[in-house]
Amino acid sequence: MKQAFTLVFMFFMASSWAQNEIPLYKGKIPKSKECSLENKTQINQWGQEVYTKVNNPTLTIYKAPELNTNQTAVLILPGGGYTILAANHEGHDVAKAFNLIGVTAFVLKYRLPNDTCMFNKEWVPFIDAQAAMKYIRDNAGMYGINPDKIGVIGFSAGGHLASTLATQYQLNLNDQGSRTNARPNFAILAYPVISMEDGIGHEGSRNKLIGKDATAATRDQFSSQLQVNRFTPPTFLFHAKDDKTVPVENSLQMKAALDALKVPSELLLMEKGGHGFGLNNKQEPTDWFKSLQVWMKAQGVL
Repeated sequence: MKQAFTLVFMFFMASSWAQNEIPLYKGKIPKSKECSLENKTQINQWGQEVYTKVNNPTLTIYKAPELNTNQTAVLILPGGGYTILAANHEGHDVAKAFNLIGVTAFVLKYRLPNDTCMFNKEWVPFIDAQAAMKYIRDNAGMYGINPDKIGVIGFSAGGHLASTLATQYQLNLNDQGSRTNARPNFAILAYPVISMEDGIGHEGSRNKLIGKDATAATRDQFSSQLQVNRFTPPTFLFHAKDDKTVPVENSLQMKAALDALKVPSELLLMEKGGHGFGLNNKQEPTDWFKSLQVWMKAQGVL
């Protein structure tokens, strides 16, 4: 009987996962050159569909069920080393999990840095993330969201983008942008790229975003542990110690920077899991999503 109820409930929930995808911008896309607006996908070696080109950024909206809403929202930034977007297991799957706990989710298909199709490519993903946060806050009433309960979650390079938004949200680099506050009310960083330093950061993400010959000043600008300030929102981080792609030192340095300025934060370290496990770390008994829920309740957003 219980199993049948669960199946009916999950069917009801699945029916509510409307994938309402909208363009992020109306009119001209900021910092864009005259390029095709097509977005391309391919199937990777693990059989997952990933985006390999994004010139037309979009938001896919997963509205929380009316009977199970906390008036909380989260902006989801998939990873992929700023080369691809793993928009399913680090995007849409995560959005559905948030819906199940009454949180409205927005999956951002942000532009991948490309000198051919954009100016100032190093800032373009940030401009898209900032625009998405402003859109959510500007339209909070339409989605049944409390504008003071909007967070961001990013995975890997998406975690770097989320940390950049959390620490440098005040920069208004889109000359068409609104004056709406783009500060997330909370941040969740999943096995994130944080530092642009040699030996710590992820070389592929760094080279794709700012270039291998970036100046020391540029590396510092995009090293989020150096950009933490006392207005950085409460932050939850999780990372596997055996991550060979993005060393756990990234999360350790971010946690230390947050602690130094007394920004509320929590770091969940897992012994195993490697990199890129998304919602389910099959090598670890700890369920990071359940731990996150406890933390979100303590922050008053769940």
